[in-house]
Amino acid sequence: MTAPALPGYAPPGAGPSDSAVTPTAPDRTKPGRDLYLDLLRAVALVRVVFLHMFAWSWLPIVFPSMGVMFALAGSLMARSLSRPALSVIRGRLRRLLPPLWLLGAVAVPGMILQGWSASGSGQSGTEWWSRILLWILPLSDPPFGYPLPGVHGLLDTAWGEHAAGPLWYLRAYLWFVLLSPLMLWLLRRVSWLVVLAPLAFCVVLERGYVDLRPELYSIVDGLAIYGSCWLLGMAYQEGMLGRFPRYILPSLVPFVMGVVLWWTLNGTNDMGGPATLEDSTLGQAVWSFGFVLLLLNAAPSWREWPPRLRRWGGWIGLLNSRAVTVYLWHNLAITAAISLIGLTWSVPLLAENVPWLLDSEWTAMVLAWPVIGLCIVLFGWIEDVAAKRRPRLFPYQRQNAEPRVRDR
Repeated sequence: MTAPALPGYAPPGAGPSDSAVTPTAPDRTKPGRDLYLDLLRAVALVRVVFLHMFAWSWLPIVFPSMGVMFALAGSLMARSLSRPALSVIRGRLRRLLPPLWLLGAVAVPGMILQGWSASGSGQSGTEWWSRILLWILPLSDPPFGYPLPGVHGLLDTAWGEHAAGPLWYLRAYLWFVLLSPLMLWLLRRVSWLVVLAPLAFCVVLERGYVDLRPELYSIVDGLAIYGSCWLLGMAYQEGMLGRFPRYILPSLVPFVMGVVLWWTLNGTNDMGGPATLEDSTLGQAVWSFGFVLLLLNAAPSWREWPPRLRRWGGWIGLLNSRAVTVYLWHNLAITAAISLIGLTWSVPLLAENVPWLLDSEWTAMVLAWPVIGLCIVLFGWIEDVAAKRRPRLFPYQRQNAEPRVRDR
């Protein structure tokens, strides 16, 4: 059984009125949540957990979670920018940063207590302490200690790496939030040119036409890969997808995606082995963009759950209410689940009779979800505090309850 993979990357107007020609654009002018987007966010989070447990290289092809999550965030950001931009940015940072600070309040002192220091990292004391400030405002990737002694039966020697791994997403999200007023202004003036611009820049990065320092490259690379997805979410909110004839996108987009996927998978990675989707900046960007484009083009506007999904409404709402908490803590939860199962090998009855069960990653996956639930109870309340709501330990909503109206 292996430790979870880090969630980084190798180095993420009105339309025509003829409904027979163009799909009816979802009505996003009414207050309330778009439950279809909630469903996509919940599926994306579940897929992230599965990828970091099993490291299946085909999962990003089946469902590119990060592209979906950035597109949904871009849509909500465009919706919020009907208000003054500075107040919107301040509100987004207020919701984004406190969950990070809570993780840092646990992880950073823990790493220091286990021996993480400037001398061990090869940095000067001033540089080391200044980089720790990235746990407060993650404009670049925050540092972490590795290896660490760990906690027997709970955390392995790479637990600092697992804690810091998800923070690339918050770093990219933060930059997108800061750039969103400019992005929306450009979107309304040059339309699809600005949506496709990050994809064009991915070609520049893929071909090595620019030489950037590693710290800067990681920032630029993420913005290039997922910039078009964020802008696509904004375009969806602006009603731009309704301008295409119904058959155009489903006819053309899968062909382009297929060609780029074939080109990507027939290459080699940095080690000379077979390439995966995440080995290519351009491959990730085009596949994520095309996948999100098809999802949003087919989007219904749900104000209540369809009958087949109604039973899952409470769990989907829970994942959406605690999306940041689940994303920040799931790597440590997976690590803890694997370590806890490791302790059961000392029980002769289990080790002798069901070794296959103890050695199965599926057993760790089953255990990981209760551990994630415990993280929601222990740490998720900070999302309510950040949103100026009454803190709740486990915001599962029963099916017959009225949906809570709020804008994440």
